[in-house]
Amino acid sequence: MRLAEPVPGTRALREASESLGSERGPMSMAFVPTAIENASSAMKSGKLTAIAFLFAMYTLAQSNMPTFKVDTRSALVWDEVSPGNASSSLLWDPLTGREIHRLRSGGVEVSSLVGYERVGSNTAFLLLNYTTTITNNTDSELSVQYGGAIVDGHTALPLWVALTNKGFRKRDRKEIWELNKMHCFTTGFSSKQNFFSADNLSKIFTIRPRTALTISSVTMDPRLSSMVCSIDGCHMTGTIRHYITVNGRDYVFVWPGRSVVYCGK
Repeated sequence: MRLAEPVPGTRALREASESLGSERGPMSMAFVPTAIENASSAMKSGKLTAIAFLFAMYTLAQSNMPTFKVDTRSALVWDEVSPGNASSSLLWDPLTGREIHRLRSGGVEVSSLVGYERVGSNTAFLLLNYTTTITNNTDSELSVQYGGAIVDGHTALPLWVALTNKGFRKRDRKEIWELNKMHCFTTGFSSKQNFFSADNLSKIFTIRPRTALTISSVTMDPRLSSMVCSIDGCHMTGTIRHYITVNGRDYVFVWPGRSVVYCGK
């Protein structure tokens, strides 16, 4: 079962981010209930408090959203015992040294790479970038659909993303996250060619026989606190789980926070 398409939401959090001078431009929470737009008056007296309040409301609002569900009868879960001829493995990119999680089953190979970047230098909020490569070693076409993501049990809803917001209606532009302005995409960590976006989660990608396709998606970390630092540096905490559906079968990837790559500035 896939997550239903999220409804467009408030611009309040984005406006608060603008007033704080976020280096990556305005911030958006496209899934907060519209009623929270009335919180603008609170922002006038305390910008940081307002952001924290809205983010908390966004987290609570997820209780009304579909939860992370997979078809347990056929799902393949990374690093767990898989049925039949399925297998999971951990690879290391020989060029970058990045960790890659891979699932294989019946001629279908799905690889996952997860990274994060900060929304801006003046906020603690993180964007999570999911890059999934599907290799079709069969003689038939494969259909690929968006699955879902959770972080420490909290649903991480997909963002409305586009290469640029140019060409969209003016009222929609502030809800759109531009891939051309995200460091994880401008550096090539994530692919800009194919992606899932909150405005069209029903989109289906088709992969021809003996070919491969890389697809990206972006969510915001739903937690208010997700980093821990020491003399050895900083890393994410908790566990991220995300999945993608290939020919009706869910491929589920598990990422400990320490393994998630920082792809920001």
